[in-house]
Formats: sequence, structure tokens, C-alpha cells
Amino acid sequence: MKVCKFGGSSMASSDTIKKVAEIIRSDEARKYIVVSAPGKRFPKDIKITDSLLNCYQESKKGKSVNELFKPIRERFTEIAVGLGVEKKLDLESIFQAIEEGIASSSSPDFAAAQGERLSAMLLASYLDYNFVDAKEIVRFSDNGVFNAEYTNDLAQKLLGARESGVVIPGFYGSTSSGRIVTFSRGGSDVSGAIVARAVKAELYENWTDVNGFLTADPRIVDHPKQIPELSYRELRELSYMGANVLHPESIFPVRKANIPINIKNTFEPSNPGTMILPGVLSHERLITGIAGKRGFVSILIEKSMMNNEIGFTRKLLSVLENLNMSFEHLPSGIDTMTLILADSEIGNKMQELVGGIREAVSPDRLEIQSDLALIATVGHGMAYKPGTASRLFTALSRVGVNIKMIDQGSSELNIIVAVKGDDYEKAINAIYEEFIN
Repeated sequence: MKVCKFGGSSMASSDTIKKVAEIIRSDEARKYIVVSAPGKRFPKDIKITDSLLNCYQESKKGKSVNELFKPIRERFTEIAVGLGVEKKLDLESIFQAIEEGIASSSSPDFAAAQGERLSAMLLASYLDYNFVDAKEIVRFSDNGVFNAEYTNDLAQKLLGARESGVVIPGFYGSTSSGRIVTFSRGGSDVSGAIVARAVKAELYENWTDVNGFLTADPRIVDHPKQIPELSYRELRELSYMGANVLHPESIFPVRKANIPINIKNTFEPSNPGTMILPGVLSHERLITGIAGKRGFVSILIEKSMMNNEIGFTRKLLSVLENLNMSFEHLPSGIDTMTLILADSEIGNKMQELVGGIREAVSPDRLEIQSDLALIATVGHGMAYKPGTASRLFTALSRVGVNIKMIDQGSSELNIIVAVKGDDYEKAINAIYEEFIN
């Protein structure tokens, strides 16, 4: 049995949905289907979820959402007519209920979820599958925290007994009182993994518009090679560091059940894609992939005899906790410690953060460097081959890139370096040439 999740590009129009239906019908094991809201058909096309959220924002200002909702209404009507299912669904009543729900909702989550819900209803009608609303099986607590085990129990009871096909909207669930709550953007990947775990699927297929994971960002490296296989842990490292083919949180439900994930391309279904597997893979390739992100700041804290000061790190991190900030890395020396934080975490609190650090640990020197990028070189094979770090540093030195920070975990699964933002693309290309090309 397979669970399939189809992304926004796969659900963008009636023509792409027909391709989706062909894929589903080509394999009778594809019984449980999770879908996203329709994506863009062309670069300047409207984003359904963004438009729905805009409707919500305007409704909170006391304005009518009728005009803003009109393009959404037209888009879904066009898809329904193209699929020939407009007479199976009472679209006018559905649209009216959504507009009323947006106007009366106290949270944007109801509006944000409607693209997935309508998308699933249309595909279910076209396939003659059952529609199961995600709010019936995905449960959040009243404060918006996802309840994994309760959800798994609900989904098993509601989906396990089904013998015919089922289509489920991704991205959202509900509290026990029925209030809609969404995952973070891209959360339909998480929904698919939740369903895969609940029905004990043999495989979770995640269908998108690329042929799986690539060894580097194609916007930076020219025609990077495809990754045929990677482990759950490698996926987590690459996803967290910017390889955004799959939502990084989608790994957790399937990992509990040891279910493989296959990233596939709706528009090139014969391509094997990338298989993501539970265990450590063979070490034929030294590294699996390279990923990175811009927009980081380093704060160097220097203080004599820091290593002898009990509670120094706790006092430093309590400043971040009080400001509700998380950090990326914390490399240290005998008398130095460096905080690496994302710009998005700091926001407009830099002055408050620096003042808090000075008050908490009384540093001798405090130095801030902005516009940094982090680059992760990831692969299980690095743990079994001496000299990997040396090759990495030599490759960067060869192209004149200065390393601002180095972090390597004891698992030797990855090496993370910080470089100046201006050197980001040059550094990734240098690492790619050294290890992959």
C-alpha cells in the first residue's frame, strides 16, 4: 500500500490534475492521496493560499471579501469544469460557506486551509474516491501544538477500515473543539507522512515538480547531479539547511514506522526520483549533498578565564531564552564563545540582545559580524574517510574564500562552515567541484 502526496504544481489546473489521476490509476496500491492547494500555473499567477489569507486580513478590517474572493472562485470553477465535476459538487454553496467562515473566523488558519480542502474535494470527485476532511483525523491541542499520537489513533480508526480510495487535504487539522489549525507553509508534506504512518504504508510517495533531491542548488551550481538515495538523517540536515524539496518536519511520522519516502516528479513519472531510507546507506559516495542559507550574524564573546566560570554558557543562553530567540551554532574556545543566529531571529532586537549579553556575562570584548552564510556538506561517508575536512578547507582556500566558523558534529555526518555572504555561491561551487564533479 502506498500513500501519495501531490504538491501545488501538480494540482495547479485541470490538465495537471488529470496527470495526477493517471499516476494514481496506474498503480492500485495508491489508495491514500493527500493534496496541496493549487500552485502557480505561470510565474505571475496568483497563489491561492496567499489570496485566501488576504481575504481574511481584509475581513478583519470590516471590508467585504466578495471581490477579493472572486479570482479564487473563478480558479476552482475553471478546474471543476475542466475535470467535468462541476455538477457533482454544489460549488456555490461551498464558496458561500467559505466566505462566511473567513468573515467569522478569529484566526487566519481557517482561510489558509480552504485551498487544500477544495483541491481535495475536486480530485475526490474526479477519481470517484472518498473525501475525508483533515480536520477529522489531524488533531492539535487548544494552544496549536500538533498531537502526534492522538492523531495517529484517530487516523487509524477513520482510514484503516476504508477499502476504496481516499483523498485528504493536507496542511491542516483541528482542535477537539473543531477550530482549524495549520502547519507551517509546505505542511502538506507532513500531512502525507501522518497518513502514511497511520495506515502502515509500505511507501510514502511525495510527488512534486522536480526529480527528487539534487546534490546542490541548481540556481547556484550548473546542472547538479541527482541524489538517488539518502538517509532520514541526511534529509534532515539538507532540508534544514535550505534544500526545500520536502518539509523538514515530514520525516518524523514516517521515521517512527520506518517507512521509506520516494520523491517523484508528476511531470516525469518514469524518473526514479530520490529514495529516502531509514538506515545508514553504503559509503560509496563520500558526500551526499551540499546545502546552505544566507542571512546569519555572528556575535563573538571574549572573556578571560571563561572556561573556569561556572554557569557561563547557561547565563549566555538565558539571554536568548528571555528574548525568545534560538541560535544555530555555538562554537567555543578557552576564552571565546561565538553565537551564530539567523537575522530573522534577531529582527529589531539586536540592541536588546547585546545589552543582555553584557549584563549577563560581562565580556571583555564583544564583536558582531553580519551578512554571513552557512554551508553544510552532508554525507554518512565522511565518517569513514580521513581527510574530508582538509579537502573542504583546501577547496575553499583555492578560490580565496575565508572561513569564519567551522562546526562538525561527533557523528561526522556533516561539516558546516560560515562564510561571508558575498562568497556564498563561490564556496558552494568550490565544494561541489571538489567532492562531486
